Amino acid sequence: MLWSSSIAVVAALAGSASAQLNDAFSTPSYPSPWMRGGNGWADAYTRAQQFVSQLTLLEKVNLTTGVGWEGESCVGNTGSIPRLNFPGLCLQDSPLGVRDTDFNSAFPSGMNAAATWSTRLFKSRGNAMGSEHRDKGVDVQLGPVAGPLGRAPEGGRNWEGFSPDPVLTGVAMGETIKGIQDAGVIACGKHYIGNEQEHNRESTDTVNFAYSANIDDVTMHELYLWPFADAVRAGVGAIMCSYNQVNNSYASQNSYTLNYLLKNELDFQGFVTSDWWAQHTGVASAFAGLDMTMAGDQNLASGNTWWGSNLTAAVLNGTIPQWRLDDMAVRIMSAYYKVGRDTTKVPVNFNSWSLETFGYQHPEANEEYTQINQHVNVQDDHAALIREIGGASTVLLKNTNNALPLNKPKSIAVIGEDAHDNPGGPNACSDRGCNTGTLAMGWGSGTANFPYLISPNTALKAQAASDKSKYANVSNNYDFDAVTAAVTGADVAIVFGNADSGEDYITVGGNEGDRNNLTLWNGADALVAHVASINPNTIVVLHTTGPVIVEAFKNHPNITAILWAGLPGQESGNALTDVLYGKVNPQAKSVFTWGKQREDWSVDVIYTPTSDPPQLNFNEGVFIDYRHFDAAGIEPSYEFGFGLSYTNFSYSNLVIQKQNPGPYQPTTGMTSAAPTYGTIDFNVADNEFPPGWHAVKDYVYPYIDGPVPTGLPQNWPKGAQDGSPQPKLPAGGSGGGNRQLWDTMYVVSATVTNTGGVKGTEIPQLYISLGAPTDPKIVLRGFDDLILSPGESQTFTYDITRRDISNWDSASQNWVVSTYPKTVHVGSSSRNLPLSGALS
Repeated sequence: MLWSSSIAVVAALAGSASAQLNDAFSTPSYPSPWMRGGNGWADAYTRAQQFVSQLTLLEKVNLTTGVGWEGESCVGNTGSIPRLNFPGLCLQDSPLGVRDTDFNSAFPSGMNAAATWSTRLFKSRGNAMGSEHRDKGVDVQLGPVAGPLGRAPEGGRNWEGFSPDPVLTGVAMGETIKGIQDAGVIACGKHYIGNEQEHNRESTDTVNFAYSANIDDVTMHELYLWPFADAVRAGVGAIMCSYNQVNNSYASQNSYTLNYLLKNELDFQGFVTSDWWAQHTGVASAFAGLDMTMAGDQNLASGNTWWGSNLTAAVLNGTIPQWRLDDMAVRIMSAYYKVGRDTTKVPVNFNSWSLETFGYQHPEANEEYTQINQHVNVQDDHAALIREIGGASTVLLKNTNNALPLNKPKSIAVIGEDAHDNPGGPNACSDRGCNTGTLAMGWGSGTANFPYLISPNTALKAQAASDKSKYANVSNNYDFDAVTAAVTGADVAIVFGNADSGEDYITVGGNEGDRNNLTLWNGADALVAHVASINPNTIVVLHTTGPVIVEAFKNHPNITAILWAGLPGQESGNALTDVLYGKVNPQAKSVFTWGKQREDWSVDVIYTPTSDPPQLNFNEGVFIDYRHFDAAGIEPSYEFGFGLSYTNFSYSNLVIQKQNPGPYQPTTGMTSAAPTYGTIDFNVADNEFPPGWHAVKDYVYPYIDGPVPTGLPQNWPKGAQDGSPQPKLPAGGSGGGNRQLWDTMYVVSATVTNTGGVKGTEIPQLYISLGAPTDPKIVLRGFDDLILSPGESQTFTYDITRRDISNWDSASQNWVVSTYPKTVHVGSSSRNLPLSGALS
């Protein structure tokens, strides 16, 4: 393909977006759509209706409200229904393993999973994580992650997600969700939506309100909502709201993003939960589409709640109609039955607040001392899968002079703190909130305890012993004398560097979640330069949470190979050694663009707010990552989708077959009226604390503890209480959107051949040019992983859907196929696309 600059067009678009986004306003949308049981939810919906019909008002409220921080064993716990032997729901982090327990696995990050470009591994990873959560007694796994998408490369939690490309993230979301839920656990897609930085995501000492992610309609649909649509289409049971505001309305009470986009347009049938303490109102959030509040208290261990007794009162005094509460409960229980929790559920056998065998069941209150941990080993054979993903996600960025794979070198030097163990052990810092030793996961709530962590030094030393290679290692990044002695004369010097990030409640090295820069940490840039100045066969290994600036050393003649190993989890060293020594032929492709300088990305984290709430204007629209680099004519260090192999591949024989699915039909018609289940006892006395009840300190209950307010002004948004039939949206009607979006418009095939001498896996990538001057030059639409022996050819085939060639039209609130000429491109990366053809 030819690449030319479209800076003028991009600049014009950015200026227009900026004018529209400043002081953005989120359009109200009421009422909150009620569940209808479509999209494969019919059986679960029927069973949920039957269950909820038996419940009292208090029991329904208990389903929707968390019991408070440290109220029970899990990070999040709903109230129980003892009368029906229902113990409540256990919600637990994380998107890479069971958090705050033992005898669990620590999986590779979402970003690593994405780098495999393998739907099989996406699903297998999800299934393994789901089974571990299931066997610990967890009902809802808090993952996977599509927010952050990865707008800014410094974003602290980008590694929890998959890629700044919405299609790659969407496919990974869908397959991960299927894997988790096939294991009998509810997956919870998060953080919805616009959660693209950690700074000021909540109120702080300097701002009273969380930042507002100001996103225009087209950008919302074509970028940030896209992977959540894939999650809904995959049948995800739960969605978690983010902390931030969206167009100046908090995500947990944003009626447009929850009611209009998620529940109406995408026809989401599951339940919506808040992030922990991200709820800011009671009645308003219920009307806006929130179905569950976590952790249940208004703030950390306060005992106060927006719902609980307040939700009970709001129903009793007629503010919240029964149908809205019933819909919350039915959505929660439908997700429960959809994944078969009633048949796979085991009692919770761990405690998030202590690894001791005995302790308090209610640790916030120091009550009910009992056995709190059963220490159940749920790891199964997942170490092999983790090692496989670790190897398959290691991106080979440079390999000159056949430096790799290694073949029994006479001597090897392994340099850098990142190659070595943390002296305090892999779990020395709470929620991995430090950067000491090798980096295998970021920090924050999206983590898990390591059962063990194989460092690169451990694995490489064992390999060297097996090969009878002389081995030297230095862990101190600043001890240049020792480094010089180790690498001088060595056949190969492997030098390690990392860059860490995480969630904002922990600050590491002055980084408050988001990275402060895109350099390597702990002096590793200087370390790389020093090693390369001495050893003519220097190999660089990077463990990072996203791109770093490598331009200063990438072309150094003594640096013969560069690898990105990301955050590979517990089998880190073994997986890397597999690749370095050719036991695994690299297949990974970069899931982000590597810029030459920080300014190349054009977007950044807002570290210092200039307003309250801070206004995070997404002025760039859909032009993030490679879309921006392409449009602005910026040459990256390494492009999106790039990755080398120990063999070579060629592409040929592009064939495009047009299909005729018929014209697109907007969804029409009306919903049924909102249903109700069972009857409500409106006698206030029957909803008060039972006589003699012992209330656990700071525990959130549904019981009324005082008079129910009446006669208050009913100044609620128009339509919020309306349970009459509602019009369906033209772009809605099915899980993920109008079902005709998935009609096949073209079948594209191409031949991929292994022209080298080693068996390998190639990742053919399909991009489309949508044609309009305001569109990105190309957008990823499909990919596959093909295992090819030397000389073997296989056919890569992809069905281009109506969605793939459509743009969002704000005027009609629907997807449209423009009249601009469209072209399909196939190749090995976003800038190596040898095959192109017109979509007539």
